[in-house]
This record gives sequence, structure tokens and C-alpha cells, in this order.
Amino acid sequence: MSEPVIVRVDEAEDGERLDRILATRLPELSRNRIQKAFAAGEVTVDGRARPKSFRPNVGAEIALVVPAIVSHDLVPQDIPLDIVFEDEHLLVINKPPDLVVHPGPGHRDGTLVNALLHHGRDLADTGDPVRPGIVHRLDRETSGLLVVARTPAAHLTLAAQLRDRTLGRTYLTLSWGTWSEDAGVLTGDIGRHPRDRQRMAVVDRRGRQAATRYEVIDDLEFVQLCRVQLTTGRTHQIRVHFTHHGHPVVGDPLYGDDRRARNVRPVDRQAAARLVHAAPRQLLHAAVLRLNHPVGGVEMEFSAPLPADFAGALTDLRNELGRPTVGPENSA
Repeated sequence: MSEPVIVRVDEAEDGERLDRILATRLPELSRNRIQKAFAAGEVTVDGRARPKSFRPNVGAEIALVVPAIVSHDLVPQDIPLDIVFEDEHLLVINKPPDLVVHPGPGHRDGTLVNALLHHGRDLADTGDPVRPGIVHRLDRETSGLLVVARTPAAHLTLAAQLRDRTLGRTYLTLSWGTWSEDAGVLTGDIGRHPRDRQRMAVVDRRGRQAATRYEVIDDLEFVQLCRVQLTTGRTHQIRVHFTHHGHPVVGDPLYGDDRRARNVRPVDRQAAARLVHAAPRQLLHAAVLRLNHPVGGVEMEFSAPLPADFAGALTDLRNELGRPTVGPENSA
């Protein structure tokens, strides 16, 4: 049985229906999952199972247990995993490039979820049968750290941290051009592209507020290595904001524009062309992950070095420019 999620009734909830309290306090949990918990007798108030219509008083302790159910349609597959940390509540994975996080259109298997199932990991039921345990995602071609929940309680807590921005993520990326300022905050509401439904864009209407902090940590003539922190978590946020502000990520197949390699100074064109050839994917890496452990709240920080393709492209470029091969990204 999974670890229970504990909710204590506050003054504003005194005498409110039990199901409404849970729906408000646990927005990451679908109403369907809450109803199933009631049907299974998995919701208690001060240790006694209660129906959804029960009205608890202020100070009462509600305990909800959600079984960790994984869809049988998911097939375990022997895919190597780089597990940075693991306990009974969560896993931190260093995802390689070209690995999809969970099954979806065009990727029925061969995903991180399939790999986790093969390695015998219990994964939290998130209410989505193809996304067990998934708290947040990385794009297929983006490498680096992400956290996976093993229990429903851990998933709810980590999802809340993601929502209130206490789950911190720092990325490294190589972008085209020279930023006018060495650090700043990029803004612009992000929504579906009005003409290309496969892409996101900065939009004037029906977008969601987004903010991306960047800092230039290495100037490499026609490209710059940036440290990036997300203060919101929109789809493709870094790639969209960097492109919108005129500095697309090197190697980005969807938002980037590697034709910029032909627009650099004549003296740099050969090096730029070689960089494009050396970057088989978008050079974006989730280097640091910070979170509070879902049980006990201990602050935790994890880091992952640049993968071989990103590091190799940087090393080749620095060699060509006569720069040190060890860069500031080692202290990301």
C-alpha cells in the first residue's frame, strides 16, 4: 500500500464536504482518482474511513491513500539508465539525449518510462496511464536531470514544488549571436503557434506567462554559452524565448536557425560550419536540479556533467578559437 497523503483541515474548510476539501487542496490529483480512493475506503478522517459527503471540523487529519497503478499496456524494456539518486520515494535520472520521457504519438515505446519499468521501479500513479511517476519532462533531444516520483504522496509534493517554483532547474545552452546584456530575464507569454501546431511561440493572446533567467558564462565569438534558470515551466520555454529574443539554441531542429552560421564574420564561417556539423541535436542540458525531499523536506541538489556530444562540440570550438578546453560550465 502506498504512503498516505495527509491534509489537516484549516479554519476556512471547517464543515466543508470532504471531497471538496481534497479537490481544492490536491489539484494535482484528478477528481476521478479521488473518487476511486473514496470507493476503495482509502480516505480516512482521524483514522476512520468516511464518505465523500462527510464534513470534518477544523484540525481534523485527513489521510488519502492512492494505489500506485501502472497501465499494463506499458512494456518494460531493457534501456540503460543513469540513476543519480534513488530511495523509496523518488528517483533522479540523468537522461541522455534522444530518449523520450514517456509514450505518446509517434513513440509508443522505447521511452524512459519503459526503461524504469524494466529496472523494477515502482512508479506513482499520476492519473495518466502513460506517465506513471512523471513530475516534469525534458524534450527528447534535451539531456540532463529530472525527478521521478515512486509514490502518489511524493508525486503530489514534488508537483506542488514545481508549481510554486521551489523545484529549481538550471540549464546550460549554447546560443547563436552575442547577447546585448550578459544577464537578464526573458519574458513573453507562451502559447501554441498560430499557424504551426507542432510549435510553441511567444503570443499576444491565449498564452501563459513565462520568464526565463539567463547569464552568459562564456563568450565564444559568434556563439555564447549561457546558464539558464526557469521561473516558469512552459513547453519548450528556453528554446522559444531564446529564439524570440534573437539567439536560438545551436542545433535546435524546430526553433533554431543554423543558417546563422553563414551570417557570421567571414573569419568565423569555417568554425561556425563545423559547429553546426558537430551539433547533432539542440545543445541544451539540464545541469542542476534542486528540490526538497517529499518526506522530511531536506534540501537536495544534484548535478550532471555535459554529455559527450555537447562537451565535444564545445571542446572542438574552443580548440579552433585557441581557448582553454575546460570552461566555466564545470561550476554550473
